[in-house]
Amino acid sequence: MGKDIGLDAILKELGPFGRYNIINYALLLFPIYLAGMYGSVFVFEATDVNYRCNVSECEHLDNNAWLNNAIPKENDELMKCKRYGPKNYSGEACSLDAFDRSTILPCDQLVYSDEDSAVVDFNLGCQDWKTRLIGAIHNSGLFISLPLTGIISDKYGRKLALSVASLMNGVCGVIRSFSVNYPMMLAFEFLEAALGAGAYSTAFVIAMELVGPKGRVFGNTLINVLYVMGLMSLSGFSWWFQSWRTLLRVIYTPAIFVISYLWILNESVRWLLSKGRHQEASAILKKAAKMNKVDLSDQALAPLYELDKLGVGDGDEKGNVPNEVKDDKEQSNFKKVLQSSIIRKRVLVCSFLWITCTFVYNGLSINSVLLAGNKYVNFMLVAFVEIPANFVCLLVLDKFGRKKVLVTTYVLSACLCMSLSFVPKDQKWWSLFLFLCGKFSITVAYSSVYIYVSEVFPTSARQSLLAICSSVGRVGSTMAPLTPLLKSYYHNLPAIAFGSLALLASLLVFTLPETINIPLPDTIEEAEMLSRRKKTNEFT
Repeated sequence: MGKDIGLDAILKELGPFGRYNIINYALLLFPIYLAGMYGSVFVFEATDVNYRCNVSECEHLDNNAWLNNAIPKENDELMKCKRYGPKNYSGEACSLDAFDRSTILPCDQLVYSDEDSAVVDFNLGCQDWKTRLIGAIHNSGLFISLPLTGIISDKYGRKLALSVASLMNGVCGVIRSFSVNYPMMLAFEFLEAALGAGAYSTAFVIAMELVGPKGRVFGNTLINVLYVMGLMSLSGFSWWFQSWRTLLRVIYTPAIFVISYLWILNESVRWLLSKGRHQEASAILKKAAKMNKVDLSDQALAPLYELDKLGVGDGDEKGNVPNEVKDDKEQSNFKKVLQSSIIRKRVLVCSFLWITCTFVYNGLSINSVLLAGNKYVNFMLVAFVEIPANFVCLLVLDKFGRKKVLVTTYVLSACLCMSLSFVPKDQKWWSLFLFLCGKFSITVAYSSVYIYVSEVFPTSARQSLLAICSSVGRVGSTMAPLTPLLKSYYHNLPAIAFGSLALLASLLVFTLPETINIPLPDTIEEAEMLSRRKKTNEFT
């Protein structure tokens, strides 16, 4: 399409990161930084705390020497949810002989340590499934938010979708901090994600459409580094405040102010062109050229002027397209997507790649707080390793291509995760090392998938299709918070599950086209041509 060629030529003249790009990227990086905290906040909202059975007949004693008499041990530690049955004993209260050690009973009541957690506030001790359900409910909201935000973004504009989603993040997150019971907390976990989690994907799409092919990988790296900084900040704030309610109020309040982006953020030029709003797109490009101190050549702008003269998009004198024409065009595009076997297959494969990334990525992060040592430090380390992983992604994607990087990192992730099964339990540092390496490799894969999926779908439906893949992929992130429950069956079962899925994903990558240095396709026909073109620099 002429407009695609013209836009990429203009973006090349503007430069990948001039003043205009830097300002807009800075605006986009703020909600992305916040999204880094919001995606994993449930890990610290309902963090595990120490608790034990309430042994009413002994609680009045000043010392705790009786605990070994009243509570059985497992792996040299007092059991959290069991106690020995009492005897009718007239001797010394709470002595060894005061309890029937052949009878082990579940707790009637619990005594919690002096720690802050929703587990304490809502009495969730000995109900691990309820604790894990918080994360699953939060991530299940993504099944709604990503398609919903994608539809709003593709139909009404990127900046509207971003602003509204961020506002919903802030409002629902702050309200959740005032939860008076467990059901209220679950409800707002779901609503916050369902109405606001699409802010990240929207900001990502705007960022990818802001630069040309050569700038996408570096832009993607910036985005991922800020997301990681959000993850690390989450752990730091949790460690500092030691109060889950205060934590929520501090991190969610800033999201409310992103609604101001409706007035200060520029709309995506590529989206405006896809809607036939050529004059608005031209005005933004001229503004960008002025800010970047670049003189755009008439030759570069010519395709936009020609489209405007021809009335492409059936717009009015301002380049706006009537709603009836927009709706017909969008329905036509959607029908073409459904009719294209190439695009359908691509959506299915990309969705599975996303499931694998979210399952392994989130699973490793969540299980890191269960490792020996300081849970905040462990979480920070597992998050921090994403920064070098993203810079490695920057170096290898444009050098080796998307497919080689994806296959290599999926296989490496599988091997590292499965190797955890062979590490003895007392080798805690080796476990942490393998966790870090596994997180490193799956982060490279995740970053590659995000940029790859944005390159294989057309502009007219890019965010909607990306949202479909991402929302289906959230099956993985919804199941990830439940993986600690697998440890009750076999200690390394979560790691085996991570590795198995990664191996299967590596095989499916072979069915997809290479997109290195290819302009973003604007139409479904152009997207289909990616699979039909002569295959070079690929495995297949």
